[in-house]
Amino acid sequence: MAGETVITVVGNLVDDPELRFTPAGAAVAKFRIASTPRVFNREANEWKDGDPLFLTCSVWRQAAEHVAESLARGTRVIVQGRLKQRSYEDREGVKRTVFELDVDEVGPSLTYATAKVTKASGGQRQVSEAQTPDPWASAKPANGQQQNGGWGGGQQQPAAQGAGYSDEPPF
Repeated sequence: MAGETVITVVGNLVDDPELRFTPAGAAVAKFRIASTPRVFNREANEWKDGDPLFLTCSVWRQAAEHVAESLARGTRVIVQGRLKQRSYEDREGVKRTVFELDVDEVGPSLTYATAKVTKASGGQRQVSEAQTPDPWASAKPANGQQQNGGWGGGQQQPAAQGAGYSDEPPF
């Protein structure tokens, strides 16, 4: 929506995602992330941690179930969503304001970890036998020639032999 603040945060999960269901049956997962800035102190020749930012995040429906199955406390994640501000009064009557993130996208950070990605089976549209489920699976190069092995897999013929390869940059 117009006027919403969309941000991307990289941080670590503070605790395991908590999966719940609304009375209507919609899944919602809540989790908290901590994002801590690090700066290099040249005088001390070491890295220093700054003040951490803690954000409570909510993700809905099928993505909520995927988050609960896939992520755990300590996992480094990349989260993108809409930042929301909420004010409330605590038990002592003090007015408080918190910032929360309505998550649109979330995934593990692959900087210091690896992940095995599997497609979810639910939520896919029905495909008839005449259609190919993956449009990229049967794609051919624009010049109509078959490439051997895709990106660098197999032997490539020089451009002079008509294989569609060139050393020239595409721009």
